[in-house]
Amino acid sequence: MKSLALFLSLLVTTLHCTFAADALVRREWTVDGVKREALVAIPATAKTAPAPLVFGFHGHGGNMQFAARSYHIHTLWPEAIVVYPQGLNTKGQLTDPEGKKPGWQGTAGTEGDRDLKFFDTMLASLEADFKVDTKRIYSTGHSNGGGFTYLLWAERGDKFAAFGPSAAVSKRALGDLKPKPMIHIAGENDPLVKFEWQKLTIEAVRKGNQCGEGTSWEGENDCTLYPSKIGAPVVTFIHPGTHTYAAEAPALIVKFFKQHALP
Repeated sequence: MKSLALFLSLLVTTLHCTFAADALVRREWTVDGVKREALVAIPATAKTAPAPLVFGFHGHGGNMQFAARSYHIHTLWPEAIVVYPQGLNTKGQLTDPEGKKPGWQGTAGTEGDRDLKFFDTMLASLEADFKVDTKRIYSTGHSNGGGFTYLLWAERGDKFAAFGPSAAVSKRALGDLKPKPMIHIAGENDPLVKFEWQKLTIEAVRKGNQCGEGTSWEGENDCTLYPSKIGAPVVTFIHPGTHTYAAEAPALIVKFFKQHALP
């Protein structure tokens, strides 16, 4: 019976991944003469009814296919337009100093702002082609993708309703981020983006968002809610893992995003 249950579980997982992959389409844009691409999940009603829009940025060395599989936001929120962009080869701040693997610019002004321009192009194109709910636009990402999510917050923050970085830090959090709702995912034993570094970023965001003391977030294990006086709460999911993307993260991020929209 255990073998049968395991087989059925694997079968369901395989079918789930197959259907999820089938739901994605590849879209291309040209930005400053360079072809950029992303995998996009588009609800059937996206041309007739306002749809939330979520961007999911892979980590350094990752790709859009891996982001789609590991984040799988589109399977958890089928009513949303979900975009998994592909990065270009980029020098890593902690690894890959020669820039042989794909990633995202780390600060404003670097790489000719190619990735900020890529975001602008994608957003304009999707708003032209579909009925994007401009009050419900979100960004998430892991590691370097989480760092780029923080950069989008700093440079394009007015476009977004909430953010969901994972295993990432931001120097801009020290007084340069407009208050926005945030859920941050962190591993206590992260050997690459140290948990101590992430704590500093979280604490800076909490201060900027005028958050109070933490409390349990709706019964979610290892999640803490820091209520905000100005409507910009912070939720943290601190797990005992390392730098690996937490399996629980996608559902928590989607749950958080659904709770927040621009006024």
